[in-house]
Amino acid sequence: MDVNTVYQTVLMILNKEQRGYMTPTEFNTVATQVQLEIFEKYFDDLNQQLRVPQADTDYADRQENIDEKIAIFKTLGPATLVANTNYFSLPTIDSYGDEVIFYRLGNVLYNEEKVVQRLDRREFYYANQSKLTKPSVINPAYLYENQKLFIKPLTIIDKIKVDYVRKPKDVVWGFTPGSLGQYEYQSILSTDIELHASEQTEVVLKILLYSGIIIRDPQIIQTAAALVQAEETNKKS
Repeated sequence: MDVNTVYQTVLMILNKEQRGYMTPTEFNTVATQVQLEIFEKYFDDLNQQLRVPQADTDYADRQENIDEKIAIFKTLGPATLVANTNYFSLPTIDSYGDEVIFYRLGNVLYNEEKVVQRLDRREFYYANQSKLTKPSVINPAYLYENQKLFIKPLTIIDKIKVDYVRKPKDVVWGFTPGSLGQYEYQSILSTDIELHASEQTEVVLKILLYSGIIIRDPQIIQTAAALVQAEETNKKS
């Protein structure tokens, strides 16, 4: 989603209504927050849709539609055994060479083919006490706590990969000052909004909602809040 298009749309609406101005710094902060709010809501929406029957029609399956939006942020990378410890650290650079901020864990893989079983703390600590539950290279297990992976058996010291959801990058409308002190957009200094293109209307409305708070205009807040609610209701209907 092009960050310049969104920013110019917000400015156009504010200017048309003569409601004030939002600086690039204010926009970047608000747009980053809005993106994160919408992104985090995907997981609640997906959880709700898993409880209801879905349509068989192409493009109408809500589970698939939400998963498609989340898929933008799905990636994978190697976990690394931290020296002099018994745990693996999560990747900060994924398998595509991109720096990422880890957000939510998916599957843990051993040797690129074996899905490692996830256990809670009690199960993990007592797993070795039974031959039936004792983890092995063939059937490994892991405990995930505090963004650390504890793998059993302890003979596994490498070849661990994880697929996961990364956090969206902060939104940046980059600029340089013009000769008259104006803000001149620079795409090379910018970071686009990473949400699915279908979210553009909601992004603009939510930014306008925050802009009403920034410029202290209750009418913008009320109007934008009503439009955001209508947009969310329309998605669920």
